[in-house]
Amino acid sequence: MQLPYSDELEIQYLSRLFDNTSECYKFFWFQAIVVKVLEGKTVLTYEELIDEMIADAWYMVTEYHLNLGPRDTLERVVHDIQKISGMKSSEKKSVLIEYLNHCQEPEIIKQKRTLTRNVPYRLQAPFMHQLKGKGWDVPESELARKINQERRLIYYFNALNGMQTTIRIQEEWRQYIQKNQEIVKGWLQYNMILYLQKRNPSVPGIADKLYPPQERKLEKVKHYWRLLLSLRPMQEIYGHNRLDIDSKDISIDHFVPWSFVAHDELWNLHPTTKSINSSKSNHLPDWNTYFPEFARVEYGAYEMVWKNEGVHKEFDKCAKDHLNSVDIRFRLYREGQNLSTFSEQLESVIRPVYQSAQNCGFDSWIYHGERNESDSILL
Repeated sequence: MQLPYSDELEIQYLSRLFDNTSECYKFFWFQAIVVKVLEGKTVLTYEELIDEMIADAWYMVTEYHLNLGPRDTLERVVHDIQKISGMKSSEKKSVLIEYLNHCQEPEIIKQKRTLTRNVPYRLQAPFMHQLKGKGWDVPESELARKINQERRLIYYFNALNGMQTTIRIQEEWRQYIQKNQEIVKGWLQYNMILYLQKRNPSVPGIADKLYPPQERKLEKVKHYWRLLLSLRPMQEIYGHNRLDIDSKDISIDHFVPWSFVAHDELWNLHPTTKSINSSKSNHLPDWNTYFPEFARVEYGAYEMVWKNEGVHKEFDKCAKDHLNSVDIRFRLYREGQNLSTFSEQLESVIRPVYQSAQNCGFDSWIYHGERNESDSILL
């Protein structure tokens, strides 16, 4: 991805910022700088930049279970903060920043300081012609002094003072980032996606996991299931609660959590209650307990598609947005399948995704609330 040319700045060196990235710190540090510059700031403290880095990594680590690196301090500090604070994985960024501003936990403070050891200095290595080899292996104060002697950098260091050390963004670079902000952000995102894909080869939808989870658009799916329930009531699979067209407490659940699959494919969706969906959160339903029931519910819907013209029309509308693989549509929704064949096909589609989520650390879940002990769960 090409960055805009500048007569005044050495853009060829900016384009090489992420040439050597064994860990994720450079991406988050530079992203924090871009965010602050676009807020109108040019003098930035280590503290505010590190807090921004942690908040940006929060959702990737806690919500999406992404691996940021083999020995990644940023990933570790996010896990520690979640354990200490009890904050939810979808917490608002402003709440995270506020917590970090006032956090006095010794271990968190220590880890935040560790994050400042290398990346503030190493990020601009492509611009530096004097610092090579062992020239980096000097105390921070000496390193900052040497860097400040370089020409045309993005930023320079003011007097070192722990987490209150400040960097000063050069005016020409501030203007460049402001003027080309969409391209610069797109270039940064592109490089971050490449890095994360390498670290998480079996995880789908990396591009959708750079930011906080957004509300999904499931109106067509809801309409489809409500039509099915108007024709034949059913029981949801976790608590066996009865669902019908008059139910006020219906929620669409992703069997394998959205925070892993990052899509709204129809074969992974089914109705449950809002309270159970909230309880399940981004956990994996225990396979042996729930997949057979899930398959029977999906098969009941499949049967109605081929028995009822109105349902078939609604299915076709829904499939345009929520069934994007021609192969899966043929395998799962072709006419004439019995329950056994349909279940085998559904398992062949969803089991590999489920196992990948397990491998990424998504925990198994069983519903422990009240259950309706009725045997029938089919549509």
